[in-house]
Amino acid sequence: MLTSLRFRTIAAAVFAMLASNSAFAQNGAAARASRVIDRANLDTTCAPCTNFYQFANGGWLAKTSIPADKASLGSFGMLGDKNQAVVRGIVDDDAKLVRGGETKPGTNEWKVGTFFMACMDTTAIERAGLSPIRPVLNEISAIKTTDDVVKAFGERRAGGGGGRGGGGGLAPFGINPGSDPKRATDIILNANQGGLSLPDRDDYLKDDARSVKLREDYLGHLSRTFRLLGDQPAEADAHAKTVLELETKLARVTVSRVALRDPNATYHKMSLAEFQKMTPNIDWTRYLKQQGAKGVAPVNVRTPSYFASLDSLLPAVPVDDWKAYLRWRMANGSAASLTRAFRDEAFRWTSITTGVQEQQPRVKQCSQGTSGALGDAVGQEYVKRTFTPEAKARAVKMVDNLVKALRQRITQLDWMSQPTKDQAVQKLDAFLRKVAYPDKWRDYATLNIKTGGYAANLAAVAEWNSARSWARLGKPLDRTEWSMTPPTVNASYSPSLNQIQFPTGILAPPFFDPNADDAVNYGAIGAVIGHEMTHGFDDQGRQFDAAGNLRDWWTPEDAAKYKVAAQRVVDQFNGYTVVDDRTFVNGQLTQGENIADFGGLTVAYSAMETALGNKPRTKIDGFTPEQRFFLAWAQIWRTVQRDQAAINQVKTDPHSPGKWRVNGPLSNMPEFKAAWGCKTGDAMVRADSLRARIW
Repeated sequence: MLTSLRFRTIAAAVFAMLASNSAFAQNGAAARASRVIDRANLDTTCAPCTNFYQFANGGWLAKTSIPADKASLGSFGMLGDKNQAVVRGIVDDDAKLVRGGETKPGTNEWKVGTFFMACMDTTAIERAGLSPIRPVLNEISAIKTTDDVVKAFGERRAGGGGGRGGGGGLAPFGINPGSDPKRATDIILNANQGGLSLPDRDDYLKDDARSVKLREDYLGHLSRTFRLLGDQPAEADAHAKTVLELETKLARVTVSRVALRDPNATYHKMSLAEFQKMTPNIDWTRYLKQQGAKGVAPVNVRTPSYFASLDSLLPAVPVDDWKAYLRWRMANGSAASLTRAFRDEAFRWTSITTGVQEQQPRVKQCSQGTSGALGDAVGQEYVKRTFTPEAKARAVKMVDNLVKALRQRITQLDWMSQPTKDQAVQKLDAFLRKVAYPDKWRDYATLNIKTGGYAANLAAVAEWNSARSWARLGKPLDRTEWSMTPPTVNASYSPSLNQIQFPTGILAPPFFDPNADDAVNYGAIGAVIGHEMTHGFDDQGRQFDAAGNLRDWWTPEDAAKYKVAAQRVVDQFNGYTVVDDRTFVNGQLTQGENIADFGGLTVAYSAMETALGNKPRTKIDGFTPEQRFFLAWAQIWRTVQRDQAAINQVKTDPHSPGKWRVNGPLSNMPEFKAAWGCKTGDAMVRADSLRARIW
């Protein structure tokens, strides 16, 4: 059956390729372009120069409600649902092949179908009870000394989990192989703080009503989880209080998200012996051996103050308190693979922190989980079913055009000196451009998936990913690896790789439409591409050079000018609110994303103008190409969001809410002002004295 489905998919792609060269397809493209911007989604009672987000999306916002199983709904989520429907078809088809004995054990199709069926077998999961985590719980129960606690930190069976990045763990920190920030080709160890369960460290420390209520709710969640582990009510309450108190101690020494944005402030490279001297209570040689490390490497300790404080806490906190903490970490990290009681309790907490009202259907959870665990196996088939070589060629061409546009803008900047321009262009030209999907797919031959036993399969995926990660230690950097699977609706820039990445999942309407006009495509996916490119030159990315090394290549004068412009963006976004007049966007935390939005739009607009050239600026559905560019950007950020999710976003997310990702950068752009005939003094026009000018 799957073979038949794949044949139909290929046949459809061939037909589409042939049709794209016909007069019929050209006429269809013009008609399609006129429907990309749906006037029913507008709010024409709001002037575009007053509130462009409302003008562009008000009609859609008024008629859209948030599904009960979501914290928000917007263009990203809606496209994600479409992509996941394709994924659901893939895993269903593979499961049918397995059940019918039509695929050989060990093949990708067999592993995908088997993993999915194990996830769906809730009867077996209920029957297993606590057995998947019982061995680790028994080890925790046997702990008697502080050194036993530290030994438990290295437990690799902890936390289950799948996905590309491996599973979780018990330790209140993370140590993983990664690029040396100042010598990107070297894979060393990077040590990061961790160990908290509330959304942000300030949730433990602030005394405002919201934070106090959140901690009260968290205590209830902790207590109910301990009861599920077998504790009596009074004992569970005591353990809950212990965990909150211990996590609060960790929160007090945790470095803020804003402080972590400075790559120089988080670079503290040292030998393992030096790290050991800093933290004498943690046996790092043993820990690395537990992780499967084959050798020793230098360590970049991103937050030395945290690790020094953690080391002091280890003997100061009673062993029994640490044992309660470890039991919580084990249960919390494994909840998704345990019985319905655990899953329901985990969802109750999710509902408190995000406002989500219903759990996603099990089949949706399992199809997404399978895609996360076997991303390239599912992704390879996803590409076959959804993407054509012609679509990839057009996306690649757009990336090339945007690189050219940014190069031209850099050379024409009046505030940047020639030496800095030369370095910037060198970095831009060195971008590794990854579009749609990998040239080489991940090989899952050594991943041992078994029939039944969902928790065991999750653990196998986590172990397999962990082993792959640790095998990189001491080896040259592999720049061919993708960090996202094809169905992902996202894009990224990596400073150490100096790469931009655009998975197949985002190369679809409303972001990218091969049938749409240039204005719409440049306003949507073009600005997204420009956004990721500009990340190479935002407050963090600009500190890395063409080779991905943390190195200052700016003249002091140019760096000073940049910081003045960047601070204007920070100040601008600090003034924006969400939910109420007490909750503000954190302009410092969101600085990089806001600069990238502004820069991406500026570059994409320039690229659009080049693409249009001397062509007639024909209106489509009443809008000029310049206006359609901005409408396309606005529609990809339309979002309805639950209040609690919005509050959490401004606390923890480096991205601003959708409304301000539209109105914020556009109000800085003379191009927007001209396109819509706005006047000085309009709300969507920043005063010259306040307007940021960067790219």
